[in-house]
Amino acid sequence: HGNHPAAIAHEVIRLVESMQNAHLAGIAAAAVATVMWMALRINKSRSSSKDECSIETERQAVARLKACAAKYGLDVQGGQIRRTSSRFCLGVEHGDYNGTQLFGVGTDRFIWLAFKPNGRKEIRLYSDTFADEGVLSLSLNSGTQRPPPKSKDLATKWARFPHGVLYALSKAGLTPTVGYDAVLVSNIPGGGMSRSASLTLNLILTTLDVSSLTLQHPFQAVDLAQQVENEYIGSPCGQLDQIMIYFAKANMGTFYDPDKRTIQHVPLGGGTSTSNELRFVSLDTGTIRPGLENSTYALRRTECEQLVKRVNKLGYQIGSLADIKKDEDYENILAKLGSKEPSLCNRLIYIFHAQKRFFEMMAAWKKGDLQAVGSIFRMDGHGLRDEYKISGPELETMCDVVRTVPGVLGERMLGGGDKGAAGALVRASAVPAVRAAVKTAYPLCHPRFGKSYAVHDCKLVDGVAVLDGLM
Repeated sequence: HGNHPAAIAHEVIRLVESMQNAHLAGIAAAAVATVMWMALRINKSRSSSKDECSIETERQAVARLKACAAKYGLDVQGGQIRRTSSRFCLGVEHGDYNGTQLFGVGTDRFIWLAFKPNGRKEIRLYSDTFADEGVLSLSLNSGTQRPPPKSKDLATKWARFPHGVLYALSKAGLTPTVGYDAVLVSNIPGGGMSRSASLTLNLILTTLDVSSLTLQHPFQAVDLAQQVENEYIGSPCGQLDQIMIYFAKANMGTFYDPDKRTIQHVPLGGGTSTSNELRFVSLDTGTIRPGLENSTYALRRTECEQLVKRVNKLGYQIGSLADIKKDEDYENILAKLGSKEPSLCNRLIYIFHAQKRFFEMMAAWKKGDLQAVGSIFRMDGHGLRDEYKISGPELETMCDVVRTVPGVLGERMLGGGDKGAAGALVRASAVPAVRAAVKTAYPLCHPRFGKSYAVHDCKLVDGVAVLDGLM
C-alpha cells in the first residue's frame, strides 16, 4: 500500500470484520487506531474537502436564488419557493422494484425552486447546479413539438427533466397552460439521496400549481414522477425515492405498504427524546454517478425480473421476489436454482433476509432502540455489498472509515449504487469524530476525490414545503 496509513487501515478493518476471536479482533482494532493516528499526523497539512456544502442555510439558498434570477433576467420577485427534500432509506434498499415494504425519512438537503407566473405560454428555467446549460425555454403553445422520449440530444442534459414533466402531465390530461419563470438551487449530493426524484416532484408540483391543476389522488404525483424517469428519460427507477420525499414528515419515519398502497408515519421511540440522539449522516464520496439507466442498478433490476420468471417455471406464482416469504420455499428455490443461477440467487438471498430484517428494524424503531436499528442497517449494507453486489469501492471506503468511530451505529451504501453517497446512523455526540475520521482517511484512500467529498449531518424534515414572503 505504499505506506499509506488509511489504505492499511482500510484492509485491517476488513480483517476485523472476519475475525471470530475477540482477542485478535481487539489487537486489530488497536492497529486501526494506530494507523488512523498516523494518517492524522500526515494529513495535517492537506487541503480540506467541500466538507460543508456551499449552501447550508435557507438564507443562503434565498440569496443565491435572487442572485441567479437577477443575473439571468428571470422575474421571480415576490414569487414563492417550493422546497423538496432529499431522502434516507432505512429499508429495504432496492426493495421497491422487488415488492417489499419500505421505510425511510426526508432529510434536510434540498432543492429550492423560486417561481412566479410570467403571463406567457412559456416556462423559463435556470438551474444553478447545471449553470452551463443556461436558461431553458419551454413553450406551452398547443402543437409545440417536443424532444421525443429517451432523446439522445437530451441524454446528458438536465433539460430532460422539465421536458419529461410536460410529457407526463400532458399524457395524464393535465396539460399546463400558464407559463412561469423559475430558478433552482440545491445542496443535495449528486448520488444516493435522490436528487432526481426531488427535482422531478418539485417541477411537477410547481407546474400544476401555476396552472391551477389538481391531482386526482396523492399517489398520482409519485406515479407521474416515476413516469418521467421511466418513460421519458429511460431510467428504470422504482418508487422508493418519490414516496419517501413526497410523504416525508418532520421527525417521522415514513412506512409504505405496497400491497395496500398506504402510508403510515412512525415517530422514533414513540416521539420521545430518543430522536434527538440520532443523526442521519450522508457520506458523499465526491464521485459522479451515471444515471440509473447506465448503472449496475439497471442490471440488477433485470436480473430480479429474470429470477421471478425462473421461479414461476418451478410451479410458483409470484409477482416479485418479495413474494417469497416462507423459509421452505426459499430453501427449495435455492436448492433447485442455486448451482445453475448463483448470481441470480444471490439477489434473492439479499431480498429474502433484508425483508426479514425489515420487521425487526421497524420494531426497534418504534421502541427507540438505536443500537438495533443501526445494527440492522449495517447488516443490510453487508448484503448489498456481498449478495446484491451493488456497492462500489469509494462507497465501501466511506463505510470502512466511519465504522471505526465510536458512536457510529451502522453504515452502508445509499441509493442506486456504484458511486454517489454512503450513509451512517450516528449518535449526535459522535458526528464531529465522523467528520474528522473521513477528513483524515478518505482523501488518502482516494486522492482523486480528496477535494470533492462531503459529510452531511442531516435532520428529519417535511418532504415538500411552499415558502412565502422570502423572494
